Amino acid sequence: MDAGGSELFESYEQDYEAIKVSITERLNASGSQAGEIKKQTLRAADREIDEANEILQQMEMELLNLPQGSKTRLQARMRAYKTDLERLKQTLKRAQTTSRSTSDRDELLGGASGGMDLDAASMDQRTRLLNGTDRLAESSRRLQDSHKIALETESLGANILSDLRGQREQIIHTRNTLLEADSSIDKASRTLKGMARRMATNKLITAAIIVVLVFLILFVLYRKIFA
Repeated sequence: MDAGGSELFESYEQDYEAIKVSITERLNASGSQAGEIKKQTLRAADREIDEANEILQQMEMELLNLPQGSKTRLQARMRAYKTDLERLKQTLKRAQTTSRSTSDRDELLGGASGGMDLDAASMDQRTRLLNGTDRLAESSRRLQDSHKIALETESLGANILSDLRGQREQIIHTRNTLLEADSSIDKASRTLKGMARRMATNKLITAAIIVVLVFLILFVLYRKIFA
């Protein structure tokens, strides 16, 4: 997506450079013209300046789709393009201010030729505008696609957070179960230890009783034998 965006930006740059050359040529040509021919040339240059301004606006929109590294580099070029266009605007204003209208025959004949040039320029301008409109539509479509992807990513992130919350609850439940089991094991261990102590005590008592009984039996036998 970034590579495609850079290629589109470079395409805008080529269009801008081409129309800047055309504007410069018209302004230079107007210096040696007069009357209606000069007016037509300056009007054509004015329209191309408007078109160049639209191209710069499209380039600024395209910058929004580029990564920060490329954006920083291209923004410097954008500032240079804007400076160039402003200089051309000032040159056009000075040429329009000094333009004079005459009615001599040479200017009229030149005006007819200038009109043909203007028609050709208008056709070129319409072609470029159509191309620019197509590129603008493509940029809008890509922005919509980016917005759609962002929404899908947001939805996916929400689902992941929901799953993580469910897993956290399961972990807490398992931990509580383990704590209860550990408590039960401790109680059972204490009970077994108590039973073991009681069994040991009972064994000692039983052994003592047996010893006493054996002693009594031996004592009785002794009395009977030696009485």
